[in-house]
Amino acid sequence: MGGAALQVISSYSLLQSSIRLKDVIKSAKAKGYTALALTDINVMYGVLSFYDACRVEGIKPLIGMTLETSTDKKETLILIAKNENGYHNLIQISTQKQLLLAKNDAEFIIRENAALFEDIITIIPPEDSFFVNKLLNGESELASKYLKQSRNLLQENLYIGISTATSEALYDKVLQYANKMNIKTVAVESIKYLEKNDLFVCKVMNAIKQNKQLDSKDLQYANNLNGSAWLKPLNDIKQNYLEKNRFEAFENMISLTKRVDFAFSPKRVILPKFQTPQGINANIYLKQLCSRGMQARMRDQPQSIIEKYLQRMDKELNIIKKMGFADYFLIVWDVTNYAHEHGILVGPGRGSAAGSLVSYLLGITDVDPIKYNLLFERFLNEERAQMPDIDLDIPDNRRQEIIEYVNRKYGENHVAQIITFGTFGAKQALRDVARVMGFSQVESNNWSRVIPSQLGITLADAEKKSIQLRNLINENERNQLLFKTALLLEGLPRHYSVHAAGVILSDADLRKVVPLQMGNDDVLLTQYTKDDVERVGLLKIDFLGLRNLTILNSTLSGIKKNFGQTVDINKISLNDEETLSLFQRADTSGVFQFESSGIRNVLRNLYPTSFEDIAAVNALFRPGPMENITHFIARKHGKEKIVYPDNSLIPILKNTYGILVYQEQVMQVASIMGGFTLGQADILRRAMSKKKASVIEELKSKFVDGAVKLGYSQKNAERVYDYIERFANYGFNRSHAIAYSKIAFQLAYLKVHYAAPFFAAILNSVIGDRIKTRDFIVEAKQHQLQIETPNINRSNYYTFSGKKNLIIGLGNIKTLRRDFIKEIIEERKNTGRYSSFDDFIRRINHKFLKEEPLKALIYSGTFDSFSENRATLLGNLSKKMSNVELSGESSELLSLLAPKQEKYTELPLEEILAGEQKYLGIFLSAHPVEQFAEVAQLHNAKMIANVHENEKQQILCLVKKIKVIRTKTGQQMAFLTVEDQTGEIELTLFPGIFEKVDDDLKTNQVYLVSGKSEKRNQKIQIIVSTMVSAESLKTEMKGRLFLRLTENDSSSINKQLLKTLQLHAGKVPVVLYEEKKAVKWVLDEKYWVNRSPELEEQLIKLIGKNNVVFQNENK
Repeated sequence: MGGAALQVISSYSLLQSSIRLKDVIKSAKAKGYTALALTDINVMYGVLSFYDACRVEGIKPLIGMTLETSTDKKETLILIAKNENGYHNLIQISTQKQLLLAKNDAEFIIRENAALFEDIITIIPPEDSFFVNKLLNGESELASKYLKQSRNLLQENLYIGISTATSEALYDKVLQYANKMNIKTVAVESIKYLEKNDLFVCKVMNAIKQNKQLDSKDLQYANNLNGSAWLKPLNDIKQNYLEKNRFEAFENMISLTKRVDFAFSPKRVILPKFQTPQGINANIYLKQLCSRGMQARMRDQPQSIIEKYLQRMDKELNIIKKMGFADYFLIVWDVTNYAHEHGILVGPGRGSAAGSLVSYLLGITDVDPIKYNLLFERFLNEERAQMPDIDLDIPDNRRQEIIEYVNRKYGENHVAQIITFGTFGAKQALRDVARVMGFSQVESNNWSRVIPSQLGITLADAEKKSIQLRNLINENERNQLLFKTALLLEGLPRHYSVHAAGVILSDADLRKVVPLQMGNDDVLLTQYTKDDVERVGLLKIDFLGLRNLTILNSTLSGIKKNFGQTVDINKISLNDEETLSLFQRADTSGVFQFESSGIRNVLRNLYPTSFEDIAAVNALFRPGPMENITHFIARKHGKEKIVYPDNSLIPILKNTYGILVYQEQVMQVASIMGGFTLGQADILRRAMSKKKASVIEELKSKFVDGAVKLGYSQKNAERVYDYIERFANYGFNRSHAIAYSKIAFQLAYLKVHYAAPFFAAILNSVIGDRIKTRDFIVEAKQHQLQIETPNINRSNYYTFSGKKNLIIGLGNIKTLRRDFIKEIIEERKNTGRYSSFDDFIRRINHKFLKEEPLKALIYSGTFDSFSENRATLLGNLSKKMSNVELSGESSELLSLLAPKQEKYTELPLEEILAGEQKYLGIFLSAHPVEQFAEVAQLHNAKMIANVHENEKQQILCLVKKIKVIRTKTGQQMAFLTVEDQTGEIELTLFPGIFEKVDDDLKTNQVYLVSGKSEKRNQKIQIIVSTMVSAESLKTEMKGRLFLRLTENDSSSINKQLLKTLQLHAGKVPVVLYEEKKAVKWVLDEKYWVNRSPELEEQLIKLIGKNNVVFQNENK
């Protein structure tokens, strides 16, 4: 007999249900159900996934929705599509409701949308409906009127729902009205969780949604809470209806299910038509544009070269015409053209589209596919009918302009962005549950700390890997409840957001094709994710906002402003020697795709000498192909023999030293040796990358047969096929590698030749990220740029550059509100420069004049250009603030009240640096480590930037963070984050070392650290062997001469040294440090000296300037 659950509310009703689609379907099958209705609240997010999962399990899928006719009053209807027309009407109802919600309109009036209810079964639910609410309140006339109107509108598609929980009294009333108006009752159980003891999880989700804490009773009885909205066994429900003499409603549920006849079939993508000038044929117009592009691109080329390009152009245009994609290319060209005309930078290409000459001629891409040997068939293959995929990279700060243009061009109901869902990750689930259960912030942070820092780690994996997590769980029942609940939430949808790139274009009104809601900036948003959108036949184009293009564009603007030059970045030489040198020394922080420590190590070892090398590194530095990196490097430097599978393949594999790096090489091998067309070769590549065993085996026979026909031996052909099969899965898209490496090269070029505007642009891209800001400022100094503090008369919100300097922007100062910064800049622009600090506080709106933001401005050096030092400004600040309060809004009264200013001696350097660190996150005037230069010099301490893995290290560093943990044996050890003026590194102090230094270890103190560096989790760290306070070492040095003997110093030099010391006898003690033995001692008093320029000069000649340090008593 079977039956259906007619109101399943899933986790896609965000934070209102714990039901996972696949779980509820499998459970329903086990509990005797033959059909399920997915009826999420106002949305259709999960319907296609639900449909597929039902078909797999043999369950009949009913596509529906719970419609809130009045959101405020909790009045709902259950809607189920009878057929395809009903499905499309349901789409429109959901869209209409979502657009009303976006306008804060809670009411959905059925009579105004009656046409949309055709072919939709409408059930008045047993709870939360206007009809039932009125009956329960004794308002029978209103209930009767509502039911009559609904019956007239919806006819035989209207049902009244009852449930096992419906009381006898209510049932009798419902039945009376149902019989009177000839409306069928139907069995409806509302399902929000799988099992009855899942009620607590739903209460937690509801608390997260409402951002409130759980009721104390819910917490107290959490493990014993049982609800009614769970998926009960169908037989139990059937028995209940029999016992209560309501079986007709159960039978009506079965007959209702039979009325539904809906089958979803994927739709072929319907391309929008591009409006050509005078309505000329799209293929003709596309060819005209390509011919125009050919003239522009090939202006200075000989005819023989042009002929080659014309042949390729005609070949591509013929395939595009045959496959019906001319309109698609014209649409993308139009968007790109708009960007070019409005000064919006477009990336040189993304993905396989860079292999298309048509794309290059249209200006969609800026990579010459013939020059770089890129294949059109990798992009568009007539032997594999599939949509072309052209993605556009745009500066992230101008992406919205492109979307607005498309919206205007095609109409607001024909353009939409694509939804995506954020799910509960391990840490997020713990944080949310902890918050609503009343855990403190400190307790919540403790949970986060014991989850291993591994991308995508699950709570189950974390429990296995972390003893600290297991200990925390087992501390008490409250912790166990938190963890158990977080496990149940993990992976469920938590919120929706907008897909970073995808935009839908359609000739049809999207409201009739796909469920929608309002997205950002009044652009519609699909309720279906990107895969589902393509299944319903809609065209997706990716407009990706790329931060690196914003940096590139900002740098070019800075060059024009500061140097008066316009750099055409697409015409720079991709073999520029200085830029290649930057890659060779791995100076690639801020360079797109080459910033990680791992890829920088590859660059150092490879020492790239061409753009091709850089593209190869980009392709190889990925999981899988990484195993070829060592061979690639060894072969480039002649340390490993270059072996080719066959000599006929040398032209294909020469640039990559006989190693298959690119997917296109796989295709070329199949073409040259196996006689495949490039289209067939692309099918082979796809089969190998997807590991389709049957296709691979079938194509092997074809490859070998083709090779034999071309004169190759069968044995050699089989060997080559096995070779390409082994590496094809690792091959990378060459078109993409070339295009993205071009962006990288362009950024590197600007970094080398125009460092100031480059660093200004990159600092502005990381504003608010203090660690990255500090690191880039440190690097800017290494590039010989002068870094200036914010300046009240020069700084704007963002950092800007001169030719050789950077002026830090006001937006980098902590505690400053954006509107305060705007006020500072606007007042300066309208009235002129500020002449003094007093002039500043007179002119600024008094609502902004609070002591904390003014301290921030002072400590960050913003007023350093005035005559008063920072100490004087701070010392007089309280009095000035009192006068601001007394004067109200009167600047004249403020001037009269101005007290005589007391002058103060400038702050100690330590306080200046502490203030800069607090408000800017960086040290600008100096770095605390720099106060110990003599200590660093004596002990030959390295800069952190020069620390490499697997070496003995000695560094002078400032301790920023200390994290103490206990080992399995209960001993304490520590992890430290330290920095100097060149960067940051992690230190590990094992128990033996930590015990020695624990009492003296403090943050914001400078230490001399010795140890060995090693790499862990792609980061270099130092395993500490000794750690000594720099202050104590400096004290030891006072009034002494320090001499260091390196490993190169001979015994004859040592004798000469002692003789020289005796010739300048005096009372200054001499400390000798022997580097080879790492020991130091004070020489006998007979070698003590009298300091003089002559002695210093002689010592420097003997052992070198860096090995001689005189320390004065008063330092």
